[in-house]
Amino acid sequence: MRPDVAGGCAVKVRIEPVNDRMCIVTRDRGQPDGLIRFVAGPDGSVVPDLRQALPGRGCWVTAERTMVDLAVKRKLFGRALKTEVTTDPELGGVVDRLLCDSLFGMMNMARKSGQFITGSGKVEDAVRSGSAIALMHASDAADDGVRKLRQANTARALGVTEAEIPVFRLFSAEELALAMGEGAFIHAAALAGQAGEGVVKRAKMLARYRNGPEAGPD
Repeated sequence: MRPDVAGGCAVKVRIEPVNDRMCIVTRDRGQPDGLIRFVAGPDGSVVPDLRQALPGRGCWVTAERTMVDLAVKRKLFGRALKTEVTTDPELGGVVDRLLCDSLFGMMNMARKSGQFITGSGKVEDAVRSGSAIALMHASDAADDGVRKLRQANTARALGVTEAEIPVFRLFSAEELALAMGEGAFIHAAALAGQAGEGVVKRAKMLARYRNGPEAGPD
């Protein structure tokens, strides 16, 4: 809010943040990083625009599976896009797969640039040295391996008086093998750098999309 003057009287004028967008489900406003953009494709189908770059009128939904499912159920996309559209009843699942593909692609990019490492020994060294910025485990990884890396994470945090780095368990070993082939892993770490930070950003978005804003990393 800021004071303005109209006819000699002070009037309060609300100033909205420039980049705010409104979710068509909740009607709450938020930053684009916390929402998913949708557009109408050439064939009239509702298309997720994760990069927020597709041409045409767009609408925004809070980046959570439950919100996308509600938008589909309430038939909100046609109204928001101001055109007749066809909405895939499984749109929420489509978005999940796109988020997964985006994360897998960034993992491969980060690996090539040396900012995503795999193997329990290398990962533990990276955690203890402070070079790791996030941990990833297969969701069905053995408890012993997970526990060992958790202890390293805790020891690192105590040593540098910082919070523990985030930990993600988003995919099973089988899902990782199917998606990444030889690049599949049981334990991995993202390291500092643009590509490594890109992995963490996408992992956080997928975790939130699946589990809600309070879930985040493990």
